Amino acid sequence: MKSNHQHNKVVLSFTSVIRRRISCTLLGFLAAHATLSAEVKLPALFSDHAVLQSAAKVPVWGWAAPSEEVSVSLAGANAKTKAGTDGKWMTTLDLSATGPGPFDLIVKGSNELKVTDVLVGEVWLCLGQSNMEMKLSTTEGAKDVMAKTNNPQLRHFKVEKNESATPVTDVVGKWVLAVNRDAGLFTGVGFYFGQSLQQTLSTPVGLVNVSWGGSMAEAWMSPEALASDDEMRQRAEALKAQIDLPEKALVPRRSPSYLYNGMLSPVIPYGIAGAIWYQGESNVGVGSRYGKLLSAMIRDWRGRWAQNDLPLYICQLANFHPKQPEPGATSRWAELREGQTGFTATANTGQAILIDLGEDATIHPRNKKDVGERLARIALARDYARDVVYSGPVYKSFTVEGGKLLLRFTHADGGLVARELPAAYPPSSLDPGKTVPLVRNSPGSQLEGFIICGENRKWVWADAKIEGDTVVVSSLQVPAPVAVRYAWANNPTCNLYNGAGLPAGPFRTDDFPGSTNQ
Repeated sequence: MKSNHQHNKVVLSFTSVIRRRISCTLLGFLAAHATLSAEVKLPALFSDHAVLQSAAKVPVWGWAAPSEEVSVSLAGANAKTKAGTDGKWMTTLDLSATGPGPFDLIVKGSNELKVTDVLVGEVWLCLGQSNMEMKLSTTEGAKDVMAKTNNPQLRHFKVEKNESATPVTDVVGKWVLAVNRDAGLFTGVGFYFGQSLQQTLSTPVGLVNVSWGGSMAEAWMSPEALASDDEMRQRAEALKAQIDLPEKALVPRRSPSYLYNGMLSPVIPYGIAGAIWYQGESNVGVGSRYGKLLSAMIRDWRGRWAQNDLPLYICQLANFHPKQPEPGATSRWAELREGQTGFTATANTGQAILIDLGEDATIHPRNKKDVGERLARIALARDYARDVVYSGPVYKSFTVEGGKLLLRFTHADGGLVARELPAAYPPSSLDPGKTVPLVRNSPGSQLEGFIICGENRKWVWADAKIEGDTVVVSSLQVPAPVAVRYAWANNPTCNLYNGAGLPAGPFRTDDFPGSTNQ
């Protein structure tokens, strides 16, 4: 029999789920009420201090009386439409030549709405689980950053948490400006990403934060996206079958499509330039299938936003867990990272490598500045044609010569670099005064993190050095090598960079079966 404490915990958790259900129902009721009334209504995203995307067709939508005529205007851009029989209306504004503002967004029907202090610039969606949700106020150096931040051209809209079995029509949230303490409300990753864009492009930047800690990728995918592949559909059905209400109440939802329905669907098709994504911790264990999940997800989003080239830039999982002395140990985190790398073969995608930014003791590393800025490098280079290096060395090919493997790389900007390794490091940024020795796996090697094997597939630590534009890997224990892996561990010690200071990501030259694709 459960203790009273356990019973109360379940009851309280169950109550929180019911409250979210009521919140979802209330949103539907409010939208329905707006339809029944004669007054024109707008979604929460179109509210004071909003940032609209600079584009030729920026969607604006809302509710009114059936067949009611609605006009929309902003800074000389005008559009007219008529509500449907269900009271919904949508139109677009041409903001491609509109300055940054601020402007008023005017919507007229039987009544008039005025949305004030609206900027026009670049809008990015910020999605994922806890490492994206993590507020700037809890990140490394936040106190000083918040005190110095006075940037009203950078703005943030946090979609309040909501799960739903069916798509809802609106969200709850408000726009806030990056000014002093309010900057602390931003997603930390998003803040540094947006700040880098805003300062480089000299244009307003808006961030729409749609994140929830502990969420699986499947929760952010529509039912149609999950049904596009038999394996994904079967996994989604299995996930639903495993979760009963009390259990779900204790683990805020993991149900497929529930966060898509409750938080993302009502944001579509708000005008955006692209999306950044920090998620994967809750999908460790399905690494071999993760790339397929993300590919299906972005295809679905591109269709719903009617943007076939909508970019999605992801964060590869950072290093985490205690360091392991054994080479070649099974690593589900390494396999998930490989799935993330596989996803980047999809057009208009990319990843920020974070293998050097994690912490031994926490899954939530507090350095979000480098994370956001590495993501921004990708966007600046790929979407805004800025001449910046956006990737560390990427493995391309190898050859075998005299018992050694010679590895070649792309993105070796400024040459390949072996970064100096410290003698000791802090396992947690919360206690930087406490350090532990960094144990070298290959003490005499220029590069750490490489392992090598022969036909017997027995992995050993390798010696590796940079020779020009190649990395030469060898071991006296493996006279006839067949494969090499780099940084193939939960928390590897590794130090291969390029001249721009960006790290190489984990990779392997073999295709041996892993633990997540048996």
